Amino acid sequence: MGRDRSAEPDRGDGAPPVVSAIVPCHNASGTLRECLAALRDQTRAPDEIIVVDDASADDSALIAAEFGCTVVRLARNRGPSGARNEGIAAARGDVLFFVDSDVALRPDAVERAAALLAEDPELDIVHGTYVPVPLRGRGIVEHYLVLREAYWRHRFAGPANVVVFAVAAVRRSVFDRFGPLDERLRDCEDVEYSARMAGRAKLLITETVAGSHDAGSTLAKALRTQWKRSVPLPSLKPRGVRLERINRMRSLAAVGAALASLPFVLLAPQALLVTAAALLIALASDAGLYAYARRHLGLAKTAQLAAVHLCFTAVLGCGILCGLPAARSRTPATTAPTHAADHSTDHPTGHPSRSEPYATH
Repeated sequence: MGRDRSAEPDRGDGAPPVVSAIVPCHNASGTLRECLAALRDQTRAPDEIIVVDDASADDSALIAAEFGCTVVRLARNRGPSGARNEGIAAARGDVLFFVDSDVALRPDAVERAAALLAEDPELDIVHGTYVPVPLRGRGIVEHYLVLREAYWRHRFAGPANVVVFAVAAVRRSVFDRFGPLDERLRDCEDVEYSARMAGRAKLLITETVAGSHDAGSTLAKALRTQWKRSVPLPSLKPRGVRLERINRMRSLAAVGAALASLPFVLLAPQALLVTAAALLIALASDAGLYAYARRHLGLAKTAQLAAVHLCFTAVLGCGILCGLPAARSRTPATTAPTHAADHSTDHPTGHPSRSEPYATH
């Protein structure tokens, strides 16, 4: 903890920056201790740790107090964007290190992020990644959710246009320029903010800043989350800049073709050949994902993961199609909301409150 901070970005007066860790949480008692212990044990400890308890019904706030964190308690549930906005308002840091409550950072994550910001004064955001295996070993769905997130960051490591706030160090000036997070969104808030920045912030995805993620979920629950996040996507497409995509368009199109061919099987069983060919194209399109999975999980789990991935791709494609009509009547999300007001009954995803921990995968 008593490391030389001369390599960190200074505040203009020669002093190293104040780094504030912001942890939004809702009913996160199952993972919060591991998250906060990892922050406490950093080689470069944050100058403050702010836990925003988003109207939890469990012991999240008490756990945060045990660790000596600054605890901001919200009277009612406002979602991840509202919790992060409150954390930003409470923080005194020049650098805001966002960590989700189900992520345990590697010991050098804060130090490495600060070093990257010091090396490049023009760099606005350091976007970290997940370790490719879950924080806790569970079933194939959790392995898939974590590895998929790790893979797309691996694939796009380097300069980028999209940020996910699960593991991210952000200069405060970014929020001065682009405004608060949009509290009308309970899902896809990261995509909306990336679309709003529209390539005007300098962002780096790096695998040197990483944490282990607990994405514990059943297949049905995870597919519901995927659906909720898919429907708003057409409305969040930015103008004039390309955001990095988790899924390849060829794979989406091939799975869509496979689904579209299924009704014809009732009329002509040989149509199954079209279905099979489309699925083979989908699998081939994601060969990089499966090679990455095989390196980290082995062949047997990769075969299971491929089946899960096809299910998620099908739900994603259907969700996007359902969101297209609404997208035509909405203004693209390239401007900041006028304020971080209460929109608890006015958000596109239609989920005004939560009783479960945030789904961050």
